[in-house]
Amino acid sequence: MKALDLQNNLAELIKAKQYPFSGGALLLMEHSPVYTVGLRRKDYGPEYEEKLKKLGAEFVYTNRGGLVTFHGPGQLIAYPILNLKMFKASMRWYVESLEEVVIRLCSEYSLGCGRSPHTGVWIGNNKLCAIGVHGSKFVTTHGLALNCSTDMSWFEHIVPCGIEGKGVTSLSTELNCNITPDDVIPRFLKCFQNHFNCELVEHEGKDYQQSIV
Repeated sequence: MKALDLQNNLAELIKAKQYPFSGGALLLMEHSPVYTVGLRRKDYGPEYEEKLKKLGAEFVYTNRGGLVTFHGPGQLIAYPILNLKMFKASMRWYVESLEEVVIRLCSEYSLGCGRSPHTGVWIGNNKLCAIGVHGSKFVTTHGLALNCSTDMSWFEHIVPCGIEGKGVTSLSTELNCNITPDDVIPRFLKCFQNHFNCELVEHEGKDYQQSIV
């Protein structure tokens, strides 16, 4: 919940034009094991929540798009809190831009991936990166979850993002070596900066935060 509170606080500062950087902020982090559900939550009642909690994970309802997914160690979480009016005032463009950043990142590992009719970045029928966002007055919250060295067994207890008949994968699985979020961050930042044509200014803190100029 601390991550959600931080996102919401930054978003309110940006909407009120009280954040000192015009573009917004980019938060990078790893979560402890947690299952999250977006706005389409009618199929996830108390029994479903308790079943997942018994696995040792938290369960959190959010206001992002999408259905149930998992976040945990070995997964790079990126929450861009952007003022889209400084880029392009289009949520569709924004989601496609997040996909493009990850596609460019994968190309640096000589790893072929792409889009599908479903949101996110895919390798064949397996999702590598989940994307779920929220926008208010063209200020974004939530973002993407890129599986790097994630324990994929957590996904066996859900239908990831509610998509039947599809799987999940990770960079470590596809490259047959251990690729951690820390390994990926420098390349991710470069790809993000190049695609959004922005400058990133690092802030010290428990989580990795960049302000966007």
